[in-house]
Amino acid sequence: VFQRTPSSVDIRGNAPTDPEWVKRLKPGWQHRRNYNFTSILTGAFVEEDLVGDSWTSLFKLLGNLIEGKDHSSLADHEMAALGELVDFQKMNEVRDRVSKTVKDPATAEALKPWYGQWCKRPTFNDEHLPTFNRPNVKLVDTKGKGVDRVTEHGVIVDGVQYEVDCLIFATGFEVGTLYTRGAQFEMYGRNGVSLSDYWSKGMRTFHGFLTHGFPNCMHMGMTQTGFAANFTYLLEEQAQHVSHLVSQVKEREAKSIEPTREAEEEWVKLVTGPTVMTEYQNTCTPGYYNGEGTNEGQGFLQTNYPDGGLAFFDLLARWREQGDFEGLILG
Repeated sequence: VFQRTPSSVDIRGNAPTDPEWVKRLKPGWQHRRNYNFTSILTGAFVEEDLVGDSWTSLFKLLGNLIEGKDHSSLADHEMAALGELVDFQKMNEVRDRVSKTVKDPATAEALKPWYGQWCKRPTFNDEHLPTFNRPNVKLVDTKGKGVDRVTEHGVIVDGVQYEVDCLIFATGFEVGTLYTRGAQFEMYGRNGVSLSDYWSKGMRTFHGFLTHGFPNCMHMGMTQTGFAANFTYLLEEQAQHVSHLVSQVKEREAKSIEPTREAEEEWVKLVTGPTVMTEYQNTCTPGYYNGEGTNEGQGFLQTNYPDGGLAFFDLLARWREQGDFEGLILG
């Protein structure tokens, strides 16, 4: 296994689903679990954790630290300090798990992640670490540099060739790159302006869905919207909003919909402004979370609604209830 940077690997805790638990579920249970899970991960305080996995355990640590205190009275820097302490405690747990699981001390040290929990995508797996105790598994730690090159016989790291019969690339996939790379086509708006040119200095939208000059072009995703770790829940909320826009355009017998330039500019200013997360990501090693270390507020987690996913969904709901299509132009 050729490693560039060790992942944060926490307990997944897979277990069979209890049939009796399933029978006790009431209609709407999935939405309640999604809402509860997202609430915890956005810092809200709930009476009961309906999911109880390693995702929510980090935020339980924060809850334990401020138990009995009025967290609403804490200043931002006080909450940030508590968050940093919780982050350190959680990562110590992750590193301690490596020590307890991996038998070879040198391999265990190389597998320990020394960065903040949210600098890289956290992972959860029960089989990953024990694998390194197998006699046919060897870790080649590149110490953050990656492999030198691949030859017809194997992989070279630090001048040493490791011969292999089969090479599996587990390097992940591109995320947050221009849509044209994946879609393999370009979109054009008014006056022949391409969307990639219009976004050349960063994505520009209203609520993350619509772009000025590109009528009827609706986007769904994780940029300039409210972040939620459960992607399907995020898409569910976004789909409700998109379907509302489409139905209202038809009901009002319009043919096009797009945001005003002013509404777009105000939204971009809001979602790209500096936040506590921006400061946090600036301390991290390069990755897609912080724009590969550019620290220009264009990272994957640095262009979202600053108050979190649930607050964003509530904002959309209030906007729909107003019914005046504020910020949009119907043509």
